[in-house]
Amino acid sequence: MITQVRNVTAACALVASLGTLAACAGPEETGSTRAPLPAPSASAASPLSSVSPGARPPTLAPGPQGLTPVFEHGSRSGDRAVALTFDADMTAGQGVRAKRGERFDNPGLIGALRELKVPATVFMTGRWAEEYPGQARAIGRDPQFEVGNHSYSHYAFTDDCYDLPTLDEKRMRGDVERAYTAFQKVGVRDVMPYFRFPGGCYDRRALKALAPVGVTAVQWDVVSGDAFATNARAVAQGVLDGVRAGSVVVLHCTLSAAPTTERVIRRIVPALRDKGFRFVKVSELIGAAGGRG
Repeated sequence: MITQVRNVTAACALVASLGTLAACAGPEETGSTRAPLPAPSASAASPLSSVSPGARPPTLAPGPQGLTPVFEHGSRSGDRAVALTFDADMTAGQGVRAKRGERFDNPGLIGALRELKVPATVFMTGRWAEEYPGQARAIGRDPQFEVGNHSYSHYAFTDDCYDLPTLDEKRMRGDVERAYTAFQKVGVRDVMPYFRFPGGCYDRRALKALAPVGVTAVQWDVVSGDAFATNARAVAQGVLDGVRAGSVVVLHCTLSAAPTTERVIRRIVPALRDKGFRFVKVSELIGAAGGRG
């Protein structure tokens, strides 16, 4: 049986970045613990609906009994490839805070990645793409990046996930499909069939609910600790100490919640290159895995 993920190191970073954001919002922003959402559109997009079979990105084979497969890291041998991933978090109810000036985006970070020529995978929530459609389109159309699905609402897929509002099992699939529809509406091209659970929280029930969508769930093996960090040097050192061949590093593309991330990137990129690492998108790691998680 696949149990809910509770990476001890991840908890330290994600309690701050996810649970605290939800806890700070008022009732009008988060809703009840098990938050209702509008029903998904009947035309909800599939991640592969517009992709020709010959051009389909690599995915993992389904897990036992057809469950959604989970990818945590690539091969530890051979090529020293590492994937930097960035969560563009915004919950369904945080529009009020954005209107008040809170920055859930981070253009400086994306600019730094372009400047340093670092391929990366950005996991967006559908709500984030709606709030920042121009940035979402630009990231999705830049061959240096690839876009993954981080749900529409950034609500939890398990009952105990850092105080995030919780999706009912019947709405899990619809929430993911609604995000793909949002990406399509704002013009994000070629969204990958990769999904990151809000908070990294999942269980067998969630993996079963998402199986019909055809996504590969992407976790990580290195937590950056950038959430609410103020010491970029310390965050960078933690990443440098944790990265191995095939690592997937989780960072954040949310200025208000992770203000040091651009500075972290400017430290770790040259340092890792000096150590012989090269940066790749998640799709390259998954493709090299040959269908194995």
